[in-house]
Amino acid sequence: MNDFDRATWRSTAVDLVCTRCDKVHALGQVHNLCECGAPLGTRYDLDAARIALPRAALPGRSRDLWRYRELLPVQDAAHCVTLGEGMTPLLALPRLGGRLGVRLLVKDESLNPTNSFKARGMAVAVSRAKELGLRHLAIPSAGNAGCALAAYAARAGLRATVFMPADTSREFVEECRIHGAEVHLVDGLIHDCAKQVQAGREAHGWFDLSTLKEPYRLEGKKTLGFELAEQMQWTLPDVIVYPTGGGTGLVGMWKAFDEMESLGWIGSRRPRMVTVQADGCAPIVRAFHAGAERATPWEHASTFALGLRVPAAVGDFLMLRALRASGGTAVSVSDAAMAEAGREVAGQEGMFFSPEGAATWAAAQVLRRTAALAEGETVVLFNTGGWYKYAEGWRAALGM
Repeated sequence: MNDFDRATWRSTAVDLVCTRCDKVHALGQVHNLCECGAPLGTRYDLDAARIALPRAALPGRSRDLWRYRELLPVQDAAHCVTLGEGMTPLLALPRLGGRLGVRLLVKDESLNPTNSFKARGMAVAVSRAKELGLRHLAIPSAGNAGCALAAYAARAGLRATVFMPADTSREFVEECRIHGAEVHLVDGLIHDCAKQVQAGREAHGWFDLSTLKEPYRLEGKKTLGFELAEQMQWTLPDVIVYPTGGGTGLVGMWKAFDEMESLGWIGSRRPRMVTVQADGCAPIVRAFHAGAERATPWEHASTFALGLRVPAAVGDFLMLRALRASGGTAVSVSDAAMAEAGREVAGQEGMFFSPEGAATWAAAQVLRRTAALAEGETVVLFNTGGWYKYAEGWRAALGM
């Protein structure tokens, strides 16, 4: 399955802790949410990790997310399921940055296996599922998460069932099926798909791998923060602009920053975190500006950025907490603005983003106009996936 040395493999994970009530759960047991309904986070012996993984040791490590294995929950290398995920490029966008008067960079997650950032979370979550003896995994998905689960489950020899909205682009559906996943199309949105996963869990014993409804996708996504710090020579940017549906990447990076500070890898300064959503589905943006601690579900969600079409997120309070603690903000942009942003990035920087990635460039322009970005600041956008699986949506949005 992989080339890692079992003798030198070490995880410093010790237990799971509830992100709301702080109840501790055993690492060696199968868990979804805490009894209080909140997500669980993995806790590490950071004193041990500081000794086991000094920052200076990283350059000699494998060029994937498993270079941080002491800070990941997989206990035995034999259970590590990998397709080479992680260590995606951090690239300058000089022309677009020059327009705003900022140093503009993009973390391009489209170069992960299955063409999106979802590979990170699934690599770790499927590895832990295999390690815990699970055999059948299920997920509701707007597209990319389903593709990633299908691929990693196939790699691990596990069964996968994916529920997708009926209007999901056929490229996503066909990719899941070719990896051997059972795909069900549901009339409705991702929360309607989630109800079907829950019913199957009760009837058939599937394990629910939904966003933040299990502990380990978060751990894979937090490696975005580790990589960003390492690629920037351990100085974090001033601002991170992140497209947000379920929000695991944003929450994961915030967790990674705390862990790295405890390890002595970085100092206490944090980037201002900015959530970007679509005008047609912006529950976190609405809650942030209302001063709310939780987001109310968005009715009649609509956007061609399928990953942003998430009317309600179980980790809403974690996203809002990170935004406010960082001094950040939340903005929404129209589908038309996303489409124009995608055209600009492709035409001026040679990179064709996913619609969600394009939303970050559209948002950066709004932030600069409203003085939320200052002259000369370093700003990192996240392109969470590639364009080709969104071909139908892009054609319509661009009038092609």
